[in-house]
Amino acid sequence: MNEAVCSVGVDVSKRKLDLALLLNNKLKTKVVENSQSGYSQLHQWLLDRGAVIESTHICLEATGPYSESVALALVELGWTVSVVNPARVKGFAQSELSRNKTDALDAALLARFCAAMHPAPWTPPPAEYRELRAWVDRLQALKGIQQQEKNRQEAYDASGQSALVASVQVHLDWLQQQISQLEHDIDDHINRHPGLKHDATLMLSIPGIGDTTVAKVLAYIGDVRRFDSAKALAAFIEVTPRQKQSGSSVRGRTMISRTGHSALRTALYMPGLVALRHNPTLKAFGERLKSNGMAPKAVVGAAMRKLVHLIYGIVKSGVPFDAHFGAKNLDLQDGI
Repeated sequence: MNEAVCSVGVDVSKRKLDLALLLNNKLKTKVVENSQSGYSQLHQWLLDRGAVIESTHICLEATGPYSESVALALVELGWTVSVVNPARVKGFAQSELSRNKTDALDAALLARFCAAMHPAPWTPPPAEYRELRAWVDRLQALKGIQQQEKNRQEAYDASGQSALVASVQVHLDWLQQQISQLEHDIDDHINRHPGLKHDATLMLSIPGIGDTTVAKVLAYIGDVRRFDSAKALAAFIEVTPRQKQSGSSVRGRTMISRTGHSALRTALYMPGLVALRHNPTLKAFGERLKSNGMAPKAVVGAAMRKLVHLIYGIVKSGVPFDAHFGAKNLDLQDGI
């Protein structure tokens, strides 16, 4: 068969992969296990049906660890892979007026999306970043359980159930021990990798940014230098303002967009509050916005966006935070 550009959609679930190969306007399908042997079958199936590695584009949705393992395996085999935001695929399906949803149909939809939109290829983050993200996710999970247990303990205490209060306290003591150990492991992991340690040191020079926030930024973003600009990084996290205006009647309130990385956006909220008080650059920036009539929550959102710009700037330049340099550029805010 002559070489032709083909698109492949992979719908990922825990146990299986639904494949759809779009080649010469013909669709071919296949189901394999979501395992190392399944990845080998996928590779060989594509080759047997005329897919050429150099001219084939594979798309799958970002679905956490299940999709990442597939993407990593395919990239190692030489295929061009895009891991796309599910919201983009959903919007594409709506544009086609799709009504039904099955794994096979989703795979075919991804193949058509891939052929029409040509999403950017996915580059796997280095192993140290992937490992750090796993540590950070585990830490956040334990902190979530810890807060749940504290809420239960408070309820038991209010109802006078002292035995249950003591039982929960045993679990809380264990959780705190595990959390402290994980925090130590995360710090040790960052210190053992020169690149992570260098970027962490630069970020920590920004007043308002602490160890916890630095670990999340490195884990969820990876190397910030992969973004072309600070605006692109802010858009990835979605700490950018979203306007809603149409004609003469629709004048919606401008507010922060919430379609990006929610965990990282949440992680920047408290640093934004702290920076407005203790970071001289952001303190002056926030006071100026307040004097212009901006709502308090909007000021915090703007401070979060400013922090993202500062993170990008100091890591990209390799120069630690300088309050005097930042103060000169307060008025050069785009979109706030």
